Amino acid sequence: MNPLSLQQRTRRHFLGAGSLGLGALALSTMTGRAAPPVDPLAPKSPPFAAKAKRVIYLHMSGSPPHLDLFSYKPELVKRTGQDVPESLLKGKRFAFTSGVPKLLGTPRTFKQYGPGGVWMSDAVPKLHEVAGDLTVIQSMKTDEFNHAPAELLLFTGSPRQGRPGMGSWVTYGLGSESQNLPGFVVLISSGVQPSGGANCWSSGFLPSVYQGVQCRSKGDPVLYVSDPPGMPRDLRKDTIDAINDLNALQAGELGHPETATRIAQYELAFRMQTSVPEVMDINRETKQTLEAYGAQPGGASFANNCLLARRLVEKGVRFVQLFDWGWDFHGTNPAEDIRGGLTTKCATMDKPVAALIKDLKRLGLFDDTLIVWSGEFGRTPFREGRTAGGSVLGRDHYPDGFCVWLAGAGIKRGFHYGATDDLGFTTTENPVHVHDLQATILHQLGFDHTQLTTRFQGRDYRLTDVHGKVVKDVLA
Repeated sequence: MNPLSLQQRTRRHFLGAGSLGLGALALSTMTGRAAPPVDPLAPKSPPFAAKAKRVIYLHMSGSPPHLDLFSYKPELVKRTGQDVPESLLKGKRFAFTSGVPKLLGTPRTFKQYGPGGVWMSDAVPKLHEVAGDLTVIQSMKTDEFNHAPAELLLFTGSPRQGRPGMGSWVTYGLGSESQNLPGFVVLISSGVQPSGGANCWSSGFLPSVYQGVQCRSKGDPVLYVSDPPGMPRDLRKDTIDAINDLNALQAGELGHPETATRIAQYELAFRMQTSVPEVMDINRETKQTLEAYGAQPGGASFANNCLLARRLVEKGVRFVQLFDWGWDFHGTNPAEDIRGGLTTKCATMDKPVAALIKDLKRLGLFDDTLIVWSGEFGRTPFREGRTAGGSVLGRDHYPDGFCVWLAGAGIKRGFHYGATDDLGFTTTENPVHVHDLQATILHQLGFDHTQLTTRFQGRDYRLTDVHGKVVKDVLA
């Protein structure tokens, strides 16, 4: 007998392709029919009562200089130009600084705003108006001091590629409230991908239906969403129906979850042809709304993306992740100066973020939408080594004691949490690790972060790896 023929006569082959198909026969005996594929994006209820139904994550890629925005250190200002004490440098590594750098206090003007007295600099005048809605965490910590691994740790729980992104975990656990839009959407501004790249919104080892869908605010919102020339809509629908019929046969035969994913993706892609262009068309907004955000129809900007984020969550998208490049303030050129350069960059962020908060409140969405604003790490309390002798003021990367703020969805309002020492080097009160932030976000969505897991290569994985605790003190 042909050895290849013998090789093909496996037990699985016999059960699946025998004269009556014993596997199919057993299934039909138990159920009376083949089990239909389950929609992996069907909305699900979280295990616990949730304050948040959705998340808008605003990421300032490159990491803003927190000491010039939300962390006021008057003692550091007094000691500007002095050598950094050796005890504060011992055992620490920096991306571009060696030797003994000079302390650098902020040149910005700080005041307290809102009923809770939140410290903010003059670089973010519009955020002063919503200071009473924010909780600013002053004591964030990460394990990484370079951009790509720090972004991956923040969004996937690991500094290495291959893990699912935060938005993928959320849609895996909750599905999508929208039948016509992806559950997880990514918007990018300032013309540059984040250093962590598409790995920040990858589905990793989760089914690929949970991967973030990158949309554009200029041109086709999603590549290939339009019908190609010579392909009318009804013909495209017939094609997708035929492909899904074949996939359904395979799903019934093999029961592989990725087949159900393919079916859901084809069907969603067809529905998106109508729904995505509609929701991404900001021409439908009033003149007053466009002016409030500083958005311009037909353009590509962070302001446009903030307005699109509001439109997307309004239509049921579960997780919207915004990346804005250009926050790496080393001081290598005037655009990276923490004086004029920071004023210019903040003007592109400050107004639309404040407008987003006000707009969500106007629409009744603020109380169940969690807003997160962050970089991937902080900036040093001293001048960056390469630019220390120049006239442009910049800071190096710093993984300890930086700032993140949260708003909406059961978060305290007008609140400071955690603290660093007078020079901004060391966390002195309530350290919050990146994994703690992840655990807190999942908690507000109704999950115990230790229980939202999937099995891969013989063990259970989760967003927070084997770490993380909920920061309950920031919860209302």
